[in-house]
Amino acid sequence: MSLVTLPFYQRRHKHFDHSYRNIQTRYLMNEYAAKMRSSSRSSSQQSLTERAQASSQRASGQQLLSQGGTVCRLCAKRLSSEQEESEHEHKRRYESQVALYGEAKRERFLRELAGLEGSVHLARAQAREQLDRYAAQQAAEDALAWERRVFEERMRRAPEILVRLRSHTVWERMSVKLCFTVQGFPTPVVQWYKDGILISQAADPGKYRIESKYGVHTLEIHRANFDDTATYSAVATNVHGQASTNAAVVVKRFRGEEEPIHSMGLPIGLPLPSVVPYTHFDVQFLEKFGVTFRREGETVTLKCTLLVTPDLKRVQPRAEWYRDDVLLQESPWTQMFFGEGQAALSFSQLSKDDEGLYTLRILSRGGVSEHRAFLFVRDADPLVTGAPGAPMDVRCHDANRDYVIVTWKPPNTTSEGAVIGYFIDRCEVGTNNWVQCNDSPVKICKYPVTGLLEGRSYVFRVRAINSAGVSRPSRASEAVAALDPADLQRLQAIRLGEDKEIVISQDDLEGDVQVPGPPTNVHASEVSRTYVVLSWEPPAPRGKEPLTYFIEKSMVGSGSWQRVNAQTAVRSPRYAVFDLVEGKPYVFRVLSANKHGLSDPSEITPPIQAQDTTVTPSAPGRVLVSRDTKTSVVVEWDRPKHDEDLLGYYVDCCVVGSNVWEPCNHKPIGYNRFVVHGLTTGEQYMFRVKAVNAVGTSENSQESDAIKVQAALTVPSHPYGITLLNCDGRSMTLGWKEPRFSGGAPVLGYFLDKREAQHRNWHEVNAAPVTERLLTVEGLTEGASYEFKIAATNLVGIGQPSDPSELFKCEAWTAPEPGPTYDLTFCEVRDTSLVLLWKAPVYAGSSPVSGYFVDYREEGSEEWTPVSEAPTAHRYLKVCDLHQGQSYVFRVRAANASGVGKPSDPSEPVLLEARPGTKEVSAGVDEQGNIYLSFDCPEVTDASRFTWCKAYEEIADEDRFQVETVGDHSKLYLKSPEKGDLGTYSVSVSDTDGVSSSFVLDEAELDRLMALSHEIKNPTVPLKSELAYEVFEHGQVRFWLQAEQLSPDAGFRFVINDREVSDSPTHKIKCDKSTGIIEMVMDQFTVENEGTYTVQIHDGKAKNQSSLVLIGDAFKAVLDEAEFQRKEFLRKQGPHFAEYLHWDVTEECEVRLVCKVANTRKETVFRWLKDDALHEPESPPDLERGVCELLLPKLSKKDLGEYKATLKDDRGQDVSTLEIAGKVYEDMILAMSRVCGLSASPLKILCTPDGIRLQCFMKYFTEEMRVNWYHKDAKIASSEHMRAGGSEEMAWLQICEPTEKDKGKYTFEIADGTDNHQRSLDLSGQAFDDALAEFQQLKAAAFAEKNRGKVIGGLPDVVTIMEGKTLNLTCTVFGNPDPEVVWFKNDKDIELSEHFSVKVEQAKYVSMSIKGVTSEDSGKYSISVKNKYGGEKIDVTVSVYQHGETIPDVPPPQQATPKLIPASASGPAQ
Repeated sequence: MSLVTLPFYQRRHKHFDHSYRNIQTRYLMNEYAAKMRSSSRSSSQQSLTERAQASSQRASGQQLLSQGGTVCRLCAKRLSSEQEESEHEHKRRYESQVALYGEAKRERFLRELAGLEGSVHLARAQAREQLDRYAAQQAAEDALAWERRVFEERMRRAPEILVRLRSHTVWERMSVKLCFTVQGFPTPVVQWYKDGILISQAADPGKYRIESKYGVHTLEIHRANFDDTATYSAVATNVHGQASTNAAVVVKRFRGEEEPIHSMGLPIGLPLPSVVPYTHFDVQFLEKFGVTFRREGETVTLKCTLLVTPDLKRVQPRAEWYRDDVLLQESPWTQMFFGEGQAALSFSQLSKDDEGLYTLRILSRGGVSEHRAFLFVRDADPLVTGAPGAPMDVRCHDANRDYVIVTWKPPNTTSEGAVIGYFIDRCEVGTNNWVQCNDSPVKICKYPVTGLLEGRSYVFRVRAINSAGVSRPSRASEAVAALDPADLQRLQAIRLGEDKEIVISQDDLEGDVQVPGPPTNVHASEVSRTYVVLSWEPPAPRGKEPLTYFIEKSMVGSGSWQRVNAQTAVRSPRYAVFDLVEGKPYVFRVLSANKHGLSDPSEITPPIQAQDTTVTPSAPGRVLVSRDTKTSVVVEWDRPKHDEDLLGYYVDCCVVGSNVWEPCNHKPIGYNRFVVHGLTTGEQYMFRVKAVNAVGTSENSQESDAIKVQAALTVPSHPYGITLLNCDGRSMTLGWKEPRFSGGAPVLGYFLDKREAQHRNWHEVNAAPVTERLLTVEGLTEGASYEFKIAATNLVGIGQPSDPSELFKCEAWTAPEPGPTYDLTFCEVRDTSLVLLWKAPVYAGSSPVSGYFVDYREEGSEEWTPVSEAPTAHRYLKVCDLHQGQSYVFRVRAANASGVGKPSDPSEPVLLEARPGTKEVSAGVDEQGNIYLSFDCPEVTDASRFTWCKAYEEIADEDRFQVETVGDHSKLYLKSPEKGDLGTYSVSVSDTDGVSSSFVLDEAELDRLMALSHEIKNPTVPLKSELAYEVFEHGQVRFWLQAEQLSPDAGFRFVINDREVSDSPTHKIKCDKSTGIIEMVMDQFTVENEGTYTVQIHDGKAKNQSSLVLIGDAFKAVLDEAEFQRKEFLRKQGPHFAEYLHWDVTEECEVRLVCKVANTRKETVFRWLKDDALHEPESPPDLERGVCELLLPKLSKKDLGEYKATLKDDRGQDVSTLEIAGKVYEDMILAMSRVCGLSASPLKILCTPDGIRLQCFMKYFTEEMRVNWYHKDAKIASSEHMRAGGSEEMAWLQICEPTEKDKGKYTFEIADGTDNHQRSLDLSGQAFDDALAEFQQLKAAAFAEKNRGKVIGGLPDVVTIMEGKTLNLTCTVFGNPDPEVVWFKNDKDIELSEHFSVKVEQAKYVSMSIKGVTSEDSGKYSISVKNKYGGEKIDVTVSVYQHGETIPDVPPPQQATPKLIPASASGPAQ
């Protein structure tokens, strides 16, 4: 068939011909025939089954007939007829079923034939539709190919290398990989060269491996050897040109059987173990020790937790610890532990000797597992400020009988003064007595110590010295014995027989040697500027006797020899000679001696000059710094040109801009590459290096370029979370999550590969990287299943692909519900909350998405819990009230009008814990008045990007917002803030550990920011104080204000009532711009000055004004104050009161009126007046002291009145008045109460006949004071039972007729208006009993006193009477019961007679009469009045004089004094 007769859809697709359609038809017919055969087979089987059932029934009937039982004919005939009817019925039914089956078979055939025809027509239509679509697709591909050719013509360019090759330094038998990235069109062809020779993989199979993928070209050299050291070049070529790049590969050799094992980029190789445990163990490190920082003298333990499989009790793998490349052993400073799943290395007292890279190796037959990290040991605090750090690594060399060389390494002096020398101390083992070996400091790090005692062991230490002082001592060296190592060499063993041997010395074989020979091979083994070490060989033969040596020196040209060790003989075959003149050559010779004599001198040495053979190294070369981790960088440098006998290098660092250098290592490192740890992420540093040898340290190298501490650039990690988001039967839409680590550079795109199920090969989906994390894969076969994997690319190259996704079946989605959401991410993770974000489903279903449901569950749980019952309309949700420290998993389900769709893939577990140092978004206004939101992220990297969102949607409106990011600081500016900008703003930083934050901009915050913005855009001169006034003592009024700051160009003006005033004699205006004070002084302030006062200030663009309104009462107050000050000024021109009359209360509770006077003279008169009456104080006023006082002791109401103090002289007068009344008097009483309350004594008990009295003594008391008495905290009201009162000295409470109810606590309280002063007494128990007993006793005594017999009155003590007169002595007596009255004369009873008569009337009037008194009647007469309660006796002296005699001169008579008579007394009173 010609091509012309073919249909159009077959012209390009010959495989779609008639044979294809016949095959489809035959397939359908064969399928129909198979169905027919199966149906006919089933019907025939059914008929056979029915026949078998009928025959079985007949057989059963015949069996019944054939049984041995007897059957009648009628029954047999009936049974036979029934069988015939049954067979006839069965035959009829069978024919009917056959007819029905034939009819059904024909209808089914017609129906299936119609269906077959429909299927054939449908297959033809689908085939034609597919052919048409394929033809259209081919036409589109032809057009696309033409456009691609045009595009390729435009895209053609020469090769361009994006990432160049990097040099590598490796150890033997390690692999090295060289990579570079090139772009160009057409794709360049890359060839690799070694030292200019093309590399052929076929020439050395397995040696090289060359790969090219996605523009990244790789050359891998397997198991490199020393011959692979070369310069490797890569040349990329296409039709437009070529480009090349090269790098050096250095392969280092190692000693013996060492195998280099690298870590942290340090060239340290560890030896392979010689003994490996036989058992195979699988070792996993669960917890590892990290980079550690400590200080000298501290303790530290490096520990790893291990999982060893199998776990055998008696057999364990072997653990080895290395520092740098040295295998460690247990020592007094280090202890090792291995077992129970742990390996630990403990340091009891750290020293800088312990600094280094520590490696833990676990050895078994299964291999070597190891972990390593650096231990940094800083200097301890110096004993003296500014002193250097301690030296380190003290070692002993070349030990002999009395001699040893001590070496050490110098400390790093970054901030301290340079070291000027060292002191070496020795200590004999077993003692603690350190002895300094050198008198003057040693300049270099090596010193020969002599004078040791043979056979004893010593340890050494070193101290550094600088201008500030001496350092701490170094760690002591290992013990060394003062022995000659040649002694052992002179011993030899001689075998006697088979099992015996003897040891003899070579001296025994030399025979008898008397005087030894001279030493040989005398030479200088070490020369320095301060000493020369001579070495020689002992004489041979030497003899049996011990040898000693004497050294002699001679300055060249002098001709004389001087013995160096004249005082002390040397036993070792070497000696350090000191005290040599610098720059002068010397020759030496040595003599040997024993007890027999002295040998001849040895041969003379060549001239030797004391000088330093080792010089200070030159500074290291260029210092290069590269990124390593977030807290470390790699520092590399070129070795110095003069690197003789180097001990290592010191590295220093400095934060850019600080100029403060800090040491990075505290022990010299022996290689020119070092990883500096402990740096601050995001900070910029510079580095410098200095070389160290025994002479000292070199000059500092040139400073490196500044570097920002960030992680090194690598390829990104693999994407993950591949999700099917939509499928239409021919294509699939996939989504995935970005890599967890971008490698330090932004991700440029993604490459997608696909693979059909059961296929092995992967096929590229996109040749160019896609930037979005959403891709629709076209050209898929409906019904087939596919899996996908994705790789991310950045500037460095293409990362590892993700794990293959699950199998996705390509079938169209027709469900009415929406598809799954995707890209679930978290931000703002805090202790109890987080914000969940997601993207809307690609497949929306039959209607738009109306909301989302968020579910969560704890990690490890299977039960999902909805966050809320109601859906959220946003594509973000803040979830609160979670548990801190718990991990959660989330999923999101979209919903529309048809229902809830499929849930998203579960998120990764997220730990609810706020990151340390979490920062939040802050709002502010810049200097130009622009409102911004700010966020800082110190963890930012070069690949990080700040993403600002509003309502968690990325902000893209550049007309309203502007984002500015500088380093780790980003700002979001609001260009035209308004109410529409209210909402939640968030920011997230990519390529970090989830750094994010949000800020809610509410109306109040926006108003605050806009007010601040307005203030900045419309600046004002800030004022410290607004316009105010001040009245001077002359009555002048000063108006003033103070600005925060005024520039020299600032201006101002004063405005009064809308009229500007200028400087004049009436308005004195001035401005002090240094202090910002502007003032105006008005001399005369009158009623015309009422109004508004304003000061207007302008300083550049800033303006401000302040006003003061003085109208009405405000103006009147100022005017009155000004008038008062004027009057005060005039008053003070004469004598006046500096302080007006006032009062206070003294400590003695006296009211004192005080005033201070001023401007007085001698003639000035001062007076006190009370109620305008002159009041003379006890002491005159002292005007010279300037203080006048008037004391009012024991203030009472009689002191009320108006008190005045007056001053007067010829210049004028002044009066001060104080009225003591009302409130003033009450305040005085309160002030006195305060003094009295503080001076109040404790309560005291006084018993009286009336009861018990409680007394409180104080300095002064008056009833006008506020006092209260309390009994059991209840206030006591005055009554007959309890009466309160007092006197000037005390206050009391009288308890009349006390009873048991009166027991308890009594409190006296006096109030001073501020405080209450209390005194308490507990009147109970024994105190009450004693007081009650005393009261009862006093009460009885008072009753007896009241009722006893007594003379009320009438008797004089002396009576004078003339002889012959009648004497009548009359008195009144009292007593209950009536007393007994007895008269006595001269203490004797008077016998009654006519001369003496006694009369008693009414039991109270008593009289005694003496008629016709004579001189015998003179004497003492007594009357005794007494009853049962007692009585009293009164004596009367009677004097009788004769007529005509002079009346005796006696004093006038007085009332006679009675004498008490006790109740118990009887008879005359004593």
